[in-house]
Amino acid sequence: MPRALEGIRVLDFTEVLAGPFCAMLLGDMGADVIKVERPGRGDGVRGNDPFVQGESYPFTMVNRNKRSITINLKHPRSREILEPLIRQADIFIENFRPGTMERLGLGYDAVSALNPRIIYCSISGFGQTGPYRQRGGFDLIAQAMGGLMSVTGEPGGPPTKAGYPVADLGTAMFGVYGILSALYAREKTGVGQHIDVSLFETTIAWSVWHAARYFGSGEIPGPLGSAHPLNAPYQAFQTRDSYIVIAAITQEMWEKLCRLLEREDLITDPRFREANDRLRNIQVLAPILQERFLTRTAEEWLAELTRLGIPCGPINTLDKVFADPQARARGMVAELDQPLAGKIPTVGFAAKLSRTPAQIWRHAPLLGEHTREILLSLGYSEEQIAELEKEQVI
Repeated sequence: MPRALEGIRVLDFTEVLAGPFCAMLLGDMGADVIKVERPGRGDGVRGNDPFVQGESYPFTMVNRNKRSITINLKHPRSREILEPLIRQADIFIENFRPGTMERLGLGYDAVSALNPRIIYCSISGFGQTGPYRQRGGFDLIAQAMGGLMSVTGEPGGPPTKAGYPVADLGTAMFGVYGILSALYAREKTGVGQHIDVSLFETTIAWSVWHAARYFGSGEIPGPLGSAHPLNAPYQAFQTRDSYIVIAAITQEMWEKLCRLLEREDLITDPRFREANDRLRNIQVLAPILQERFLTRTAEEWLAELTRLGIPCGPINTLDKVFADPQARARGMVAELDQPLAGKIPTVGFAAKLSRTPAQIWRHAPLLGEHTREILLSLGYSEEQIAELEKEQVI
């Protein structure tokens, strides 16, 4: 099948999660992603459990559709390899602490001087400017300082982060959003640009509903458990055997829910008559609804709620998620054919393009697997490659 980003080359100078995920998303759409790694060790995630036949499963999850070349960036002769790679590249992604790439001679100014068309994406904890630019950035820190942990968890409970590393993954997606926008702009101008995204700003950018409450009322939002800052009832309830979630946010849905729960009196109760009334009085309303939900099983309630068109669902663990018929039908369980591990399951593609779909067309690379291949494509001879190996440049 055709690939949307076929012909686009990405240099991936990233490690761990945000940067590799960003580059992988571009690779999924057909870009030729060259992952530049340290000789001997490579991306630190290569050492993370669990392993399958010697391959790190966490590494495979964010590094498919890439080639790996090992280059010692601190060796003077590394420039011989890097400069032609940069001239041939469309996109350059790095996620080091601000200033690191400049010290290596690979900052935006130096790279764009070699290739004015390059789109250079920097991913960091707090951005390339500002008083916090030199601070180390991690998903947990961004969730805390960006406000996400202040509104996550149960009321009165301890601070809680999201279970998934959402700041890392969201920043990767903002990186892709910026890169693709810059690619389109380059089609019109012929010139690349620098993209600066950070974990801190990602969590702030996501604060939209909570920010609306703060900017609009001056109220500082706190944790609501599974509830919603603007709608009610929109949360989890315990049934006789497990929890379910419901989102009865329209007036029609609300009235259907009341009848299903045999509490028609709530429809005319002035505390719950309108949507804003229900939101203001959710601490009173939730226990009333909870009492009714305890009378039947999750399966029974979900069948009735679905029949009435009230959005609802079970709270699935990952074994149930990946066995779910909808997830299977939508291709959210895919397969990687790894050199050592063999055929292993992986997460599929969230964006479905009808004409140029995402594909798994390369496995997650072994460390330095494509070093020789890439150097040969740059015009190096076998003798020159052997010399670079001897000098520990690669």
